[in-house]
Amino acid sequence: MLSTIALDTQVIRPGLCTGCGACQGLCPYWGSAEGRTVCYFDCERKDGRCQQFCPRMPTDLNALQSRFFPTETILPEIGPFLGLYRTRAAESGIRRGAQHGGTMTALVELALQEGFIDAAVLTRSRGGLEPEGVLATTSKEVRACAGSSFQVPPTLAVLNRALQENRYQKIGVVGTPCKTLAVYKMKAKPLPENDHHADNIGMVFGLFCGWGLDWDGLKNLTEKHLNGASLIHMDIPPSKYHALELQTNSGETVSVNLDEVTPLVRSGCRYCTDMTAEFADLSIGGARSASGWETDKGWNQVIVRSEKGMELLELARKKGVLEFEDTPEGALDKLKAASLGKKRTGGELLRQRSEEL
Repeated sequence: MLSTIALDTQVIRPGLCTGCGACQGLCPYWGSAEGRTVCYFDCERKDGRCQQFCPRMPTDLNALQSRFFPTETILPEIGPFLGLYRTRAAESGIRRGAQHGGTMTALVELALQEGFIDAAVLTRSRGGLEPEGVLATTSKEVRACAGSSFQVPPTLAVLNRALQENRYQKIGVVGTPCKTLAVYKMKAKPLPENDHHADNIGMVFGLFCGWGLDWDGLKNLTEKHLNGASLIHMDIPPSKYHALELQTNSGETVSVNLDEVTPLVRSGCRYCTDMTAEFADLSIGGARSASGWETDKGWNQVIVRSEKGMELLELARKKGVLEFEDTPEGALDKLKAASLGKKRTGGELLRQRSEEL
C-alpha cells in the first residue's frame, strides 16, 4: 500500500485530482480550498483510507464492477445496464428548479420518503457558483439542491463525516462518475479492520458528466459576461450549440462560446473515462433525441444499473412521481457511442500522462 505522500505525488501534483473529496473529512491532513485539494501535512501511514478511496489511484475497475453487479448485465460502453428510460418529475414545482426534468430530485426525495435511504449526500449548486456538499434529511433540503454547477466541490467529505458519526444506516449519495467510483471503493471495504461504516451507504445515484471547470476560472468567466447580474442557473446544451448558457435573476440568458470555456476544464477531468457514472444504482443525465433541445431539456434519460435502482424507478412510476415517455429509437446506441468516445480520449491522455511521469 501507499502513503499519503504517494497520493500527493501521484495524484495531486500531476494534475489527476478530481476534487471529489474522498480523501477529506477523515483526518486533519487533507482539505480543500476553492475547488483545490490540499495536503496540509505529510503522512507515512501505509494503510490510509485517503489513498484507498481516491478514484485516481490504481483500481481494477473490472474486478470492482463484477463484485457489485452481475457480469451478464455489464456493457463495455456504459457499464451495468438493466434498462434506459426517458423521464421527468411529475410535479411542475420540482421541474422549475431542476437542471433538466427534475428526475434526480424526485427520485432522491422518494427514496427518503419510502425508506430506501435515511439521508442523502448532495451538492447544493447555489446557482452554479461556489457549490457545496450537504447532508439532506428532508424533502425541502433535497429540493434546495436542484440544479447543477460545473465547479466541483469536495462533496464526499460530507459523506466521510456522516459515516464516521454513524448516525444514519442508509445514506444515499448523488455524484458525478469520479465520486460514485470513490463511493464503490469505500463499499469494497479495502481496509477490513476499519471499514469506515461502509455498509451504511444505502444507494448511489450517478450523474452523467463531461467535465468540471476550474473554480476561479469559471467565477471570472461569469463575472465577465454577466456584468454584475446574479447567476441563478447554468447549462451546456448539445454540442451543435457550442455554448455555455448562463441564466440571470432577471430572466436573461447569456450564451458563452465554448471556446472560452474549454480551456477551463479541470486537468483531472481530461483523464476521465466514464461519462455515465457506471458505478451507481441509477445514472441520470439530460435527454437527447431527434426532437431537439427545446423539448429534450425538459426531460432526463435514466440508466438502471441494479435491482434496487429498478425497484425505486418502478415505485416512482406506480406512485406517479415520474412521468415516462418512450425512449427514442437509437438512443441507446447514441449513448454508447458518446460514452465510448470519452473512454478512448481519456484513456489515451492517461496513457500519455503515465509515460511522462
